[in-house]
Amino acid sequence: MDMQVPAPQRLVGTWRRFGRTGPVYEILATCEPLGNGDAQMRISVLESGEELDYRLNEILDDPRER
Repeated sequence: MDMQVPAPQRLVGTWRRFGRTGPVYEILATCEPLGNGDAQMRISVLESGEELDYRLNEILDDPRER
């Protein structure tokens, strides 16, 4: 099955979790692309309210939160 990477903009407003049992975060916005072909997204960690940039490749590895 061919899994395509979603456009980063389509992830804005969705929720994910750091690993299987980590804190939940919301994807807030896209950031400037990194030079290595990866992208970063601005996220907000629900538990702490902290906002930070997180790599798209890492986000795609994290499970979706409902």
